[in-house]
Amino acid sequence: MFIIILTYKPPLETVDRRLAAHRAFLDKHYAAGDFIASGAQVPRAGGVILCRAKTREAVERIIAEDPFQAVASYQIIEFTPTKHAPGFEQFTKI
Repeated sequence: MFIIILTYKPPLETVDRRLAAHRAFLDKHYAAGDFIASGAQVPRAGGVILCRAKTREAVERIIAEDPFQAVASYQIIEFTPTKHAPGFEQFTKI
């Protein structure tokens, strides 16, 4: 499992111009089963995506499609869920 942390580079006005395309990207990967949760950081300096993928390379291929590539930097953190809330087990299987 991976946590993807986005950090915006330009002002929010510039980021917001790509927001609709970014949301379409998110919808595509939710439908594919790649994404589990996502949202804006508070304060809105970027975003966070919880992603399930087999490899870091797969995550890198996914985020290469993101229209936010032009306005954000990405940090990818891989982790192995060893504990989770009841019902979450469905998200830990790839």
